[in-house]
Formats: sequence, C-alpha cells, structure tokens
Amino acid sequence: MGDMLGPGYRQSLFHLVWMCLLSSIPQGGAKVLEKTFEEWMRYRDECLRRMASEPYPAGLFCNRTFDMYACWPDGSPGITVNISCPFYLPWFEKVKHGLVSRRCGANGQWVTVNGSQPWRDYSQCEEETAATVEEEGARQLMMSFKVLYTVGYSLSLLTLISALLVLTVFRKLHCTRNYIHANLFASFGLRATSVMVKDALLERRWGMELVRVADWEALLSHEAALGCRAAQVLMQYCILANHYWFLVEAVYLYKLLIGAVFSEKNYYRLYLYLGWGTPVVFVVPWAAAKYLKENAECWALNENMAYWWIIRIPILLASLINLLIFMRILKVILAKLRANQKGYADYKLRLAKATLTLIPLFGIHEVVFIFATDEQTTGILRYVKVFFTLFLNSFQGFLVAVLYCFANKEVKSEMKKKWQLWKLDHPALCCAQ
Repeated sequence: MGDMLGPGYRQSLFHLVWMCLLSSIPQGGAKVLEKTFEEWMRYRDECLRRMASEPYPAGLFCNRTFDMYACWPDGSPGITVNISCPFYLPWFEKVKHGLVSRRCGANGQWVTVNGSQPWRDYSQCEEETAATVEEEGARQLMMSFKVLYTVGYSLSLLTLISALLVLTVFRKLHCTRNYIHANLFASFGLRATSVMVKDALLERRWGMELVRVADWEALLSHEAALGCRAAQVLMQYCILANHYWFLVEAVYLYKLLIGAVFSEKNYYRLYLYLGWGTPVVFVVPWAAAKYLKENAECWALNENMAYWWIIRIPILLASLINLLIFMRILKVILAKLRANQKGYADYKLRLAKATLTLIPLFGIHEVVFIFATDEQTTGILRYVKVFFTLFLNSFQGFLVAVLYCFANKEVKSEMKKKWQLWKLDHPALCCAQ
C-alpha cells in the first residue's frame, strides 16, 4: 500500500493539525502534533499487523484496508461497517465511545465519493470545531501581537544599525562610554535578528507542503528541527547578552557618579567579558540539558522548569542588581539636584527626566514582570504581560538608540559639524539657488 495522502485525507489531516495547534495554546502545538503523529504511526502499524494475521472470509466481501484515517476489517456487501474512533486523535478521550462508519457496496467494493475518494462518516469522532467568540478573539489578539513585535524589532534593527554606524564612523565619539553603548546596541540588534530568523524558520517549517507520510516524518524529525533549535539557542544567548550589557551600563555609570568601583584603569576588556562571555556560561549548560533531556521540536517548550531556570536565574540576578544600582544612582542624583535646585518645578522635571532616561538604559522595566512567570499568569493578566513584554522588548532597541545616540548632544554636535564640512566641500550642491 502506498503512502500517498489523498485529498480527502489531507483535508482532514490539515484540520487535525489546526485543531492540535489551537487546542494546545499556550502549551505548544508542535509538541501535540508530534505526539499525534507518533500515535498515528503506532495505530497504522498495529492495523497492518492485524490485517496480515487475520484469515480472509469466503465469498464476496469488501477488502480490509487502512485508509490513512482508520483501520477497516473485511465488510459484507450491503452492510455499514462501524469501528471505534482511532485512538491517535488528540481529543480521543472525548470521543472514545464514538464510531466511524464506511459502507460496503453490493458489488464487494467500498462505497466512494466522486468515484475515487472513500466515503466515511466520522462525525462522531470530530471535536467541536466551531470556534467560540473568545477563542477567535484570542487568536486574533495573538496575531496582532506578532505584527506588533515584528514591526518593533524591524524598526529597532534599522535604528540600531544606523546608531552603530554613527558611533563607528565619527572618531571623536570613540571613548569607553560610547564603546559600551555600541555593544549594547549590538546586543539589541542581534536579539532582534535572532527573533526574526527564528520566526522565519518556524513559518517555513510549518508552511511546507505535505503530500506523503514521509513528508510528515521528515517534518517532525530531529534533523528538520536543527535550524530552529540553533536559532533558539542564539536567541537565548542574545537575550542574556542584552541583560548583561544593561548590567555593564549600570556598573559603568555607577563608577562615574559614585566613585570608582574598581581602580581608575580602563576595565573595558572586563566589560566585554561580562557582556558577551557571561551568557555563554549559562546558555551552554541549558542547551546541553535540552539536548539530553528535552530534545523535542525547537526547544521552545519547558516541560521541566528546572532547565528553564538555568536561563531565568541569571536574567533575574542581572535585573535585581540593575534595580539596586538604579535606586542608588537615583538617590545620588536626587541629592545633587536638591543641592543645586533653582526652582522646585525645574527640580522635579530634571529628576523625572533622569529617571525616565535611566529606565531603558538599565532595563528596569524587566523587573515589573520578572516574578509573574508564564506558568503563574492566566486570563487577562497573561495577555497584559505578553503585550507589555513584547512591546517593550521589541521597541526598546529603537528607544535606546534614539536616547543614547541620536538625541545625545555630543553626537548631534559632531553630526552637525560633519554636515557643515560636507556643505563647504560641496557648495554647488548645497548652496545653489
């Protein structure tokens, strides 16, 4: 028997895929689909063994068959054959008492539709497919979130690349402070790139055309998941690097405002190790744990949360240290503003400006939801958390690049000088009336 999927079965199988993906949000549709296909193959193998071992009846009958959906015994002419719903269905517990039917024609052939496709009635084996208003609203909301963070990361990436070019091209901007800013920009850019690459790989993988059973086997194989696993590892590394460059920014500013945390030597190399090296210490054991213990799909699911804490603990630690440094720096700024205030309104305005400027630089907003984990949030709170997390994470690169490059007085002054020099060198282009 060939392994081609007929149009009728492909349609029901795509419906099955869609139901798997919807029914498993947010636990992860890919895992459900993988388990469903494994159960389908077990069901198929048991069916083929049964067909090979049972004796054939005498006289005219419809041949036993596996039609890619259910396992059918030999049928008597003119009789409707009923069998239990196949156990591989994800919703089998809801329909385990249901029956799927096929009719054996008087000529000893299974009744078909349109001359080729087998007729069967599997209405008792279907899960309720009518999406409720709430489910449809949730699906539309998640699609809107995807559009939101895609726009945010794209805008951030373009702005960050421009900011990196400015800090690189203008030699007068070369100093430790701007080097640290440039590394922070690079970590944001890599994070945005890794997220978009991961999404593209997932869309490509789940959007491929599936015609044969072998296509499904290839789709769900470990080899097919290598690309998205690599993207997942890169994304986790970039997220960690992002947080530790926040920490470098906080340590460096603390050193400038409050006094030397270290000696007055240039510790830029140590900053590099902290920002780019620390994430490796945690990502490598996390990847090893996923490979050895949870080597399924794209490593996006966390069945054992102990492995996820390998990533979460260093992020939590960096965020808490940043919060402490943030509060200490604000205390110093507050004291200096009080000592030099010219007016109460101006004093409050300058304090608010300093506070709002430091929040994106240190990633303080991360602390808001750091204890509200995905496992603990449900309902409206979950959607609120997802929205703010995706919005802030995707647009934060844009905000940081604008605040610490394009809105910086030193950068604007240098760009203005370069523009004036360019106009003097090209008077025919700039000054022609």
